[in-house]
Amino acid sequence: MTAIVSIQVPVPQAGPRGYPVRLGSGVVAELPSHLRRAAPRARRVGILSDETVFAHHGDALLAIVRDAGLEPVVHVIPPGEASKTAAVLGGCLDAWVAGGLARSDAAVAFGGGVVGDLGGLAAHLYMRGIPIVQCPTSLLAQVDASTGGKVAIDHGAAKNLIGAFEFPAAVLVDPRWLATLPAHELAGGAAEMVKHALLFSPEHLDALLRHAPLVADTEPEVLAGLVASSVALKAACVAADPFERAPAGRVLLNLGHTVGHAIEAASDYALGHGQAVALGLVAAARLSRAQGLAAPALIGRVTAVLTALGLPTDLEAWLVGPRLERVRAALGHDKKRSGDALTYIALRDVGAPQVLSLGVDAILTAIAAGDAGS
Repeated sequence: MTAIVSIQVPVPQAGPRGYPVRLGSGVVAELPSHLRRAAPRARRVGILSDETVFAHHGDALLAIVRDAGLEPVVHVIPPGEASKTAAVLGGCLDAWVAGGLARSDAAVAFGGGVVGDLGGLAAHLYMRGIPIVQCPTSLLAQVDASTGGKVAIDHGAAKNLIGAFEFPAAVLVDPRWLATLPAHELAGGAAEMVKHALLFSPEHLDALLRHAPLVADTEPEVLAGLVASSVALKAACVAADPFERAPAGRVLLNLGHTVGHAIEAASDYALGHGQAVALGLVAAARLSRAQGLAAPALIGRVTAVLTALGLPTDLEAWLVGPRLERVRAALGHDKKRSGDALTYIALRDVGAPQVLSLGVDAILTAIAAGDAGS
């Protein structure tokens, strides 16, 4: 990808024009200009990254920051969901305090979804808020987590239970960062692209199925185009309902996540987020069939694209025995519950989402029934 693609997310809370998502090879060179625009008097930059990403790309990022006359205050955390805790968040804030980060300074989240969530929440809290630029290095973060402004840490009861809205000053997406990712992380990111396609674009779904082998091979031009399409779809949804207040607005992005988050928690986060979301998407297709919303063919269409992208589709192991009880318990702590009912996103068809209100037992029963009826 030679040209830089720019997608503006018009969220007033992020400034008069919202914030840009900039996609292309070498786009990280723009980092100083976005930091200066967000924090004109900045002298230091709080950088949060994880050990894996920083080992691969940290020196290049530090050189860009230092060449711009900014002093980096670096805090590096262990990779993985286990770092999304209050203790690790506190460690980041402690490091920024020790490094002399001021209210006039800014921050950078340089890593995958965990780093983006943790860094965004740290920036939201530090001295009542400093601007942050998101530099997502995983496919999952590039197509989904970095763009929406939702930041959080996990709680023992549920994923992302403690969080805030913190819209970034900018999002810089370089597809070259994906070259060092293992195959399972690429596949996990693709699950979020499938979610966007199922919600908003049959054409995007067809493109994902058609180009699935090239996604696995991290072919830069193909990946860049698919990432840009997914970001544009999500950005339009976020811009229309930034704080998730509309009854059928941003809440639609929860497709696959109600059951997906529950499975992820039930696995003690041993299962990757994208893999859990893939199972959640299969669950949504089954439930949609059981509720009489969708034709049986939807289940096959969903499983076909997930399988092509190397994602799991077999829900059965999570619907029996102790695992089922753990999934049931996690669903009971879902953030989108009201009383005994959960907001659940189903599909009438690809590109035709439907918001439902269902109890935990009704969800689990419908998932099983949808499989029997397929």
